[in-house]
Amino acid sequence: MSEQPSIDEFGGGPSLLGPPHAPRSREEGTRGALIAFVSTVIFVGVVLWAVLSSDAWPAVQRQFFSWDHFVDVFPDVLGGFWLDVKMFLVAEVIILTLSLIIAMIRSLRGPAFFPLRALAVLFIDVIRGIPVILLILLLGFGIPALQLPGVPTSALFWGLTALIISYSAYTAEVYRAGIESVHESQRMSARSLGLTQVQALRYVLVPQAIKNVIPALLNGFVSLQKDVALVLVLGIREAVREADIYAAKTFNYTGYIAATLLFLAVSIPVARFTDWYTERDRRRKQSISA
Repeated sequence: MSEQPSIDEFGGGPSLLGPPHAPRSREEGTRGALIAFVSTVIFVGVVLWAVLSSDAWPAVQRQFFSWDHFVDVFPDVLGGFWLDVKMFLVAEVIILTLSLIIAMIRSLRGPAFFPLRALAVLFIDVIRGIPVILLILLLGFGIPALQLPGVPTSALFWGLTALIISYSAYTAEVYRAGIESVHESQRMSARSLGLTQVQALRYVLVPQAIKNVIPALLNGFVSLQKDVALVLVLGIREAVREADIYAAKTFNYTGYIAATLLFLAVSIPVARFTDWYTERDRRRKQSISA
């Protein structure tokens, strides 16, 4: 009777009982990553070659990518960018709070709360229908021109107020979508325990809703970080305005590149964090449902 070959003679024992294509999958993944890297390098190389070989490139380089002008304008642009960061941080805190209040008001049920719901709906519909740049112009120039007693006349104040109002309308809808995504049984259970509508929203629905909409809130975070530059139309000397002033004096636009790099230094990490968090949240939900 011939002796049967052992598992080890087939080359690796447990691998015969495990996934047979695991090594192949790793090889395919490595090969795919290499192909993606090489194709990206080739694509970037072709684009750079097309740009750098253009007859107009020397003039563009002098106007937009001058190192001497970059060194000259960067301190002013950086100073203006810190103002952008301060505006963004202040606005974000107020927006997250104000929009949540608006969303909770709109989520109240019953005829007694109809006037509040109607006001919330009217606010959201009107503000979302006005471009943010137009709202900045209307408030930034219109309110100070009225010269109302006790009302601020600062362009910075009204520019920031316009951003807060505009983004609060959009963010309120994000919150409301999160509240409505919570199963109705949660609201009914809270009411059966004797909680009022406001208490049910505060202690039961809103905490769950916020977890559901954090990725969307982070996307709004990225958008606001860029849109604070729109207050330049009011003459506020933030980063883009400083670059604009320098361009008017020197007829060189390198300052815009400096401002672009500063905004990218903030927005790209936040965007990558948003993607990472969204993917992690998706995997968490899949594991729960499984």
